[in-house]
Parts: sequence; structure tokens; C-alpha cells
Amino acid sequence: KNSVKAMEKELVTCSLQGKEKAALKRSQIFQILGGKDLETKVIVVLGKAGMGKSILVQKICQDWSNGEFSQFEFVFWFDCKQISLPEKQYSLKDLLLEFFVKPQEGSKEIFEYILQNPTKVLLVFDGFEGLHDHENFPRCSARQPEKDLCSIKELLSGLIQKKILNGCTLLLTARPKDKVYQYVSKVDKTIEIVGFSPQQRELYITKYFEGLPYCDNALKLIKECEYLFSHCYSPVMCRFVCCLCETVLEMGDKSLPSTLTTVFLKFAQQKIISMQTDVTAMQNQDSLATLARIAWYLGEKHQSAMKSDDLPSKEVKEFALKYGFFLPFAFPRHSDGGEEEFGSTFSDFVIQNFLGALHLMLAEEIKDKSLTKYLSFPSKKKKPYNWLDLVPRFLAGLLFLQDDPYFCSLSNKDVKQSTKKQKTLLKYIRRLPINELCLERLLELLHCIYETQSNYLLQHVALRLKPDLSFLGVVLTPPDVHVLHCILKRSRKEFSLDLQNSSIDMQGLKDLVGLKNVASFRASLSDTVRLWKSLEQAKDYELLRTSTEKFVLDPFKAKTMKDVSDLSDLVEMQEKMINCVQDASGSSSYEIPAIKNLRKLEFALGPVCGLQGFLKLVEILAAFPSLQHLDLDALSENGLGDEGAKTLSEVFPTLRSLETLNLSQNKITDVGAEKLATALPSLSSLKTLSLYNNSICDFGAENLAKVLPAMGSLRVLDVQYNKITGVGAQQLTDSLRKCPHIKNLVMWNPTIPYGVLEHLQQLDSRISV
Repeated sequence: KNSVKAMEKELVTCSLQGKEKAALKRSQIFQILGGKDLETKVIVVLGKAGMGKSILVQKICQDWSNGEFSQFEFVFWFDCKQISLPEKQYSLKDLLLEFFVKPQEGSKEIFEYILQNPTKVLLVFDGFEGLHDHENFPRCSARQPEKDLCSIKELLSGLIQKKILNGCTLLLTARPKDKVYQYVSKVDKTIEIVGFSPQQRELYITKYFEGLPYCDNALKLIKECEYLFSHCYSPVMCRFVCCLCETVLEMGDKSLPSTLTTVFLKFAQQKIISMQTDVTAMQNQDSLATLARIAWYLGEKHQSAMKSDDLPSKEVKEFALKYGFFLPFAFPRHSDGGEEEFGSTFSDFVIQNFLGALHLMLAEEIKDKSLTKYLSFPSKKKKPYNWLDLVPRFLAGLLFLQDDPYFCSLSNKDVKQSTKKQKTLLKYIRRLPINELCLERLLELLHCIYETQSNYLLQHVALRLKPDLSFLGVVLTPPDVHVLHCILKRSRKEFSLDLQNSSIDMQGLKDLVGLKNVASFRASLSDTVRLWKSLEQAKDYELLRTSTEKFVLDPFKAKTMKDVSDLSDLVEMQEKMINCVQDASGSSSYEIPAIKNLRKLEFALGPVCGLQGFLKLVEILAAFPSLQHLDLDALSENGLGDEGAKTLSEVFPTLRSLETLNLSQNKITDVGAEKLATALPSLSSLKTLSLYNNSICDFGAENLAKVLPAMGSLRVLDVQYNKITGVGAQQLTDSLRKCPHIKNLVMWNPTIPYGVLEHLQQLDSRISV
């Protein structure tokens, strides 16, 4: 278990550090570099609920049927939330040729062909989280799983373990927080769907209303409600908002609801209340309450589907289907015959979340004091991931809407009970240690507070935020940015934001950086430079200037070629800004503070791209006048070699502020050491020089010894773990006598006899053994 947890954590960390945004065509999904042709390949498509994973896999099936993906002769698509119900046993043949499609003839021959040609088979399991709970996933124990009966979970486990149909391609879709890596030992490719860009949102809305008389008004209306427009980054939410906007415009209204809770209240109310008698309305209220209870209890089991026979009454079933809360589906008949069974699934994950929250509000058995346990604010590391992740937001919103006419029309419950629950939430939030919450919990709290639209709570949270907010590695969606912006601007404090690896979009970055009380920020270099270029094109010089003054770069660590390229773009941006931004004195020169104030630069590209990236980095080193610490040592070794040492030595005269230079573990020989030694005296501020674990011999040591007296600022020299013998060690010791300014010379080398080194240390105590 511990090893699995460590693996999962490591995978997440790597993906955050190495992930670069890149558009991927559908035709590229199955292109996998390396790997054995005859082994099962596993591709995982991640995406939050509603991002379009199901649409993607359906489109893949459609493309295949039109002649694309010709490497596959068979494609089987399974909706996991449906095939996991009811829990029956099937053979692989049942799964493929009964569950998915039943050939009219030749089933046996087709199945034999599939077994003999697994590389020509693509199996798609859509909604992987629907096949397991958060506790376990059974191993396949069948001796002949192709023919023996197993549960669906065991069959999938056998496919993943390569016990069944080894050589096929598995495409799994799952939510990012789903424990997919715990059940799949090796993933060959991971793809993440990130949703619509602002331009794609506008395009979708325009297409939705295309040809309607109020097409232009619809886009304007949605964009004016910035919070709802931010939610349109999710395709499912975008469709919901468009649907609601259509109704609003048809009724002649001129505004949209301001929160998600009010959107879904209005959605539910319009579906079941209007144009009905009092009796029908009462029946619908009862049916809705029953449906809400089902939504909650299914969600607790990480499910969204059930057998239709398990619904409590015919009235509830008809109600759910009539108003679009449920969608029906048919279970396949077993190969041994039997009656056909039907199931029902919630038409949408957001609807199930909303109804789950509604249940917590309406259920009499849930007392006001126990409500807080359904909110996910406490910063408990081992708290299980809440599958109904939108419930806390809807619940908070509903608690502050008990007098809303829409809410009253959905419920005949006592309003006083709702008021008690609201007071419980207020009391709970007042006692919450807001500045101690981890960032993900804090974001959840901000969303919940926003849904209440309570000025008191919004102000309460704004005043208790800590001034340094780091979202490093926490994905910030457009709605996250909107609520964060809303709360921050209410505070009197000044804030410092770290937005690195947060996947924040450019509009969100612009909004946060533009806040007057955001004093400084860190963000990815590429995003920041892109923002500045857009501000320059828009001639928004005021915000351009302000944002450059707030941007913090120090310390900077280059880990990829892209990091070096982005740093070059930043330096290039400074050249452009000279032409459009002038300082207060009217001078024609301008320095971006982040460039001017960079003091520590680490370089860790590793052996493959190390030298190539470093040669590019050297070209811009002179642009950083305050650079004090240049660390060129990496655990994986950069391998700069003599060429890197030579190129670096040529720019030494420009590094006037450099105090620490770490060239450890870079395969530098005497050739590189000679080049360095010639130029080292020009580093007038250098205090520490490390050449640890290189390949420097006596000739290199001799050259270093010659220049030590000329390096007046040097205090520490580290040449240990090289190939220096007693001869080179003696030369360095002789030179050390002329250098009273040097405090420590570290020069243990396996090639220096211990007695010699001990003798030299007795001569000069500044030598470290």
C-alpha cells in the first residue's frame, strides 16, 4: 500500500513539473513511442467531470467506423457506470460479443480471431471510476478468463495485468483525482482534457444560438455574468448555461442568475413547477425529494446509475425520465438468455450533485449540527476524496436561499429548520482557521462562500487570508480564479501570489495581476511573457508596466529547454519594452525588475540537453546584473564538459555580482580548467567556487594555483573528487600561502596519498581533508 501511495504521489509530482500545454489531435492519441508491440498498451485520458471525455471516446469510435485508426480491426466501447450494474459474472466472450454487439452469425470464429490477434483490438472503458470504489479493485483469479465467468471488475483487472488478451490497447477515461494509477501498474500515455479556452467558449455559445433572433444578445448576456461565463470552460456547464439563457431570453428576462445554485434552482423550478396544479406540484415535490435522496446515497457509493427496478415507485421513475433528470439504458442479455433488464443513470453529474445537496437540505433526519461534516474544508490529509465534489458549494448556496421563491416552490419543508442550518454554517465558518487551510481546501471554501453571496462571509474570509498565497502545482480553473479575484479585492491586505504550475489562463492571470492589492506574483515565464505581449499589442502600457514591476523571478531554476527558451524570451521582452515603456524620469532605458533583481539561477537540464541548453543560457547571462549565485550542478549531471566551461569563461567579465559559482559534476577536464583559470580573476566578487567531482588532473590544478593570488574576493575553493595527485595538491598548497583571503580549500582526492594530504593540512589548517 505504501509503495502504491508513493508511486501515485511521484506520478503527480512529475506531471506537474514536466507538463507542458500542447494541442493533441485525435489521430495522435494512439501514437506511443517505445514499448513492446506484443504487450498490452494502456492509455489514460484524464479530465474533470463534464470535460467531454465521453464525447471524445464516442468520436474515436465514429472516426474508426469512418476508416480512421486502421490499426484496429475491432473497437469495443463500454460505459463503466452501466456495465458495473448489476454485478453479474461474464466471460470475455460475453463482454465483447454480448455486452457490446451481438454478431448475427460466426460468434465463435470471430472470438477465436480476436484471441489470436489482440494487437488489432481497442477496448475503451469510459468512466473508470464507475468500476471501483475507493477501497479495492479485485484481482483476476480465473484460470481461463477468456472462457470462465468473472465479474466485470475482474475481467478489466485481467486485461490490465495482461493475463487476458495481452497485446490489445486499453483506453481508460477517469477524473484527475481518481486513483487510476493505483490499479494500473504501467501507463504508456496520459492525456488530460482541460476544457474550453475563452475563445472556444464564445464559439460554442455562438453556435448554440446560431440562427436564433437573440443570438448576439445571448453571448452578451452570458459574458456579462462573468462567474457563469467562467464556468463555461466546462463543456457540460456551457451547455447548461446556454439552455438556461435560452429560457430566460424567451421569457423576456434581461439577466441571468449570479451563482451556480440559483442557476440550478431556476433550472429545476422551470422543469417541474410551471403550468401545473397544486396537486401535481405537491406530487412533484415529493418525487424530487425522493430523487434527491437517491442522488445522495448513490453518490456516497461512487455511483450514478441503478437498476430501474430498484426505484421506489413508478411515479418517481416517470418523473425522473419526463423532466430529464434520468436517462434510461438497457443491460445486455446474458449469453444464456433471460429477460432484458433496464437501468437509469443521472443525465448529468452536476444534476446529481445539486440533488445530493438538496437532499441534505430537505432530509429531516439530517440535523443542523451534522451538516458541517459534508463540507470539505477541514485540512485532514487522509480525508477521502468526495466523489460528489460540487455538493458543498450547492449546499452552502441553498442554506442562504431558504426564502428564495424558487427554493420554496421545490419544498414544502419548514423554513425555520433551514434557518437553523444556515446559522450552523455561519458559526462553523467563523470558527474555521482559514489561514491554516491547505490551498485546495481554501479554494473550496471560497467557492462555497461565493455561492452564499453573503457580504458578511465574503468580507470575513477576505480579512483572514494570509498575505502569501502559493498555488504552486494547484490547478486553477477559470471559476477558481473568479472567486479568488472576488475575495482578494475585498481585502485591505497586500498579497503575494505564487501561480507557478497552476495552469491559469491568460485572462485569469491578467485579472489577478491587475488587482491593486496584489503587490507581487510568480507565474510560469511563458504565461507571463504571453500576457505582456498581449498587453503590448493592446497598448495597455499602464497594466504592462504595473505587472512587470510586480513580477518575481528570483530564484529561478531551469529544468527544461523550454525554461531556458522562456528566460530568453523574457530578456527579449525587455528590449521591446524600452520602446514602449519609459521610467518616471523619462529615460529611454527600462529594466524589468525581475531581470534586474535575479540573484540565484539554478540549471538542471541533465545530460541529454545540458550542454545545448547551457550554450543558449550563456547568451543571456549578461542581462542579469545582480546575479550572485550560479548553480550548474544537477543530481542527474548536466555534462557541460570543457566546451561549456570555455563558453562560460568568455562571459565572466560581465558577471560582476557573481559570488557563488557551482560547476560540480560536469565532466570538466584540464582543458576546461585551463580556460576557466585564465578568466576567473575577472569575477571580481566571487567568494565560492566549486569544481567538485570533475576530471581535473595536475595540469588543471597547476593553472588554478597560478590564478588564486589574483582572486582577491575568493573565500572557498572546492576541488575534491577530481584526479589531482600529490603534485597538484602541493602546487595548490604553495599558492595558498600567497592567499591570506582564502578561508577553506577542500581538495580530498582519491588519487592523493592520505599521508601527503595529512602533511599538507598540517602545513596549512585551511585545507580540508
